[in-house]
Amino acid sequence: MAMVDTGQLRLHVQRMGPPDGRPPTATVVLVHGLLTDSLASYYFTLAPPFALAGLDVVMYDLRGHGRSGRPADGYSLDDGVNDLEALLDRLGLTGPVHLVGNSYGGTVAFGYAARHPERAASLSLIESEPATAAWAPKLGGILRRVVHELAHNESDALAWISANRSHNTARLARGAARLARETTLAQDIPASRVLTDTQIAAVRCPVLGVYGGDSELALLAPWLESVLPDCRTVVVPGHEHSVLVEAAGVVGGHVLSLIQGASAAHRAGAAVR
Repeated sequence: MAMVDTGQLRLHVQRMGPPDGRPPTATVVLVHGLLTDSLASYYFTLAPPFALAGLDVVMYDLRGHGRSGRPADGYSLDDGVNDLEALLDRLGLTGPVHLVGNSYGGTVAFGYAARHPERAASLSLIESEPATAAWAPKLGGILRRVVHELAHNESDALAWISANRSHNTARLARGAARLARETTLAQDIPASRVLTDTQIAAVRCPVLGVYGGDSELALLAPWLESVLPDCRTVVVPGHEHSVLVEAAGVVGGHVLSLIQGASAAHRAGAAVR
């Protein structure tokens, strides 16, 4: 385990590289989702095969999550992008990196790519979307339900989750309730500054969107391809929002293909220059 001080808080970071000690071919940064999520969702899914494929894999817990610091406030999207920017600077990763974000983590990764297009080698959005004007109220509604069901009716909600899901899911939900209760996350994120159409279209790196076929977010696939200059989307049938965990091999295969293709194109361009 490593803790990186960004100057604002300490972030828990894990890193994997090629197991045989050879130099990595590229760096991929994995950004997880909200509340019940942490870097563990990558540690047990995409990170090992990515490292085996020769990548330098960086994972971290978002502020308030996992083992990272939990300030009482400061949870806007810009705060999340600032954390990612500061983390990469502290790690000396100032060149282009491949960004992968699941759910809200994809929104953070997209925000970073929009702010620093020259530092994004590729961008993979798993069940995720950019921060548009429509995104903010939608996420606000989800967070309000979480606060109501977990923070205000915690015992009943956790008992139902434990009986109908699993004890581990109930444990994660208990942590989510604490985060919602003790911080301004549920108020800060819906009030975040969103991206303009121009800022979204300015993301020029190759973009991949991966969605569960039974997820409402799959409806965004045609729009995403229409507004980004270099974008393709994949819909995985039979899955919903948890497609990363349920179909890790399929998701990882598509993401790795994008990363390897973008890296090869970059090397070819550098050779021509």
